[in-house]
Amino acid sequence: MRLSGKVALITAAGQGIGEAVARAFSAEGATVYATDVNPAIVKKFEGIDLIHASVLDVLDKQAIQAQVSKIPEIDIVFNCAGFVHNGPVLDATDEDWSFAFNLNVRSQFWMIQAVLPKMLSKFEKTGQSSSIINMSSTCSSVKGVPNRFIYGSTKAAVIGLTKSVAADYVSRGIRCNCICPGTVDTPSLQVRINSYDDPVKARQDFINRQPMGRLAQAKEIAPIVTFLASDESIFATGNAYMVDGGQTI
Repeated sequence: MRLSGKVALITAAGQGIGEAVARAFSAEGATVYATDVNPAIVKKFEGIDLIHASVLDVLDKQAIQAQVSKIPEIDIVFNCAGFVHNGPVLDATDEDWSFAFNLNVRSQFWMIQAVLPKMLSKFEKTGQSSSIINMSSTCSSVKGVPNRFIYGSTKAAVIGLTKSVAADYVSRGIRCNCICPGTVDTPSLQVRINSYDDPVKARQDFINRQPMGRLAQAKEIAPIVTFLASDESIFATGNAYMVDGGQTI
């Protein structure tokens, strides 16, 4: 198993991509600390020996630090938490801008800052490297998407954050990469689709912008995150990986 003996911490693991990755990591032998702001996460992972589920609000810096302090060693972090705001720049509000940057970017900054000392210490003692994987998007500095001004701005920031961390710690056993999915059929997407006046048309519009003619499934995103978490990607850092069904061809 590719992650045997490794310890992983995942945010937003209660559904969608986060849940799929938590299950994939545990199937590959990792001990997984699956966190989510929704308390239902605890029940969702009951009975799975390698998954320890707990509530975590990543908008709370002290809560992040407390969570990290409970875990003796951390080899893998997957920063999955995020939110999508709709609309162009003229519709953006200061409140939405602040919320999006706090959740989509600042929470990753706080998490990385909290886990790095443990990761660096392990490398100094054992020579074993660690992997940080951040959630970005094709809607970022990679591609402009209509009506995603705030979201695209935050996800562009994630790519910059990822590259900066990778550059600073490339010689000290830390790999930092991000993934850039296209549209993934998750519960959060369905909530957004249901907010449209015509949800059926909205879903079809999402499908139409995917060259493969369908939406991705969360389980189809998990393998690349598992690859980046494993030693198979030992020479890869500072990269933004497209998992978009050809959206950015």
